[in-house]
Amino acid sequence: MAMSQESAEVVGLKALEWLTGQEDVLPIFMGSTGASADDVRSGAADPAFLGAVLDFILMDDAWVQSMCDAAGLAYDRPMAARAMLPGGEAMHWT
Repeated sequence: MAMSQESAEVVGLKALEWLTGQEDVLPIFMGSTGASADDVRSGAADPAFLGAVLDFILMDDAWVQSMCDAAGLAYDRPMAARAMLPGGEAMHWT
């Protein structure tokens, strides 16, 4: 099912909400990205930041499952949303 930019941003916001509630995962995100607490707060309005949050969560299947279960999303929605946000375009190497 195709996803609109707006729907992708909603999924990104749900991912950010989940991430900020994960005391064990949030510090990993902040450490690996260099994001500050202010960046995380202001990032909610930035589709590129939401894409980065989805990139991070998509690195671990357990995180994807936990986030989707918490948000009531199908497990394929984060990847579909990521494709619709800035930087999520498919790479063509040839």
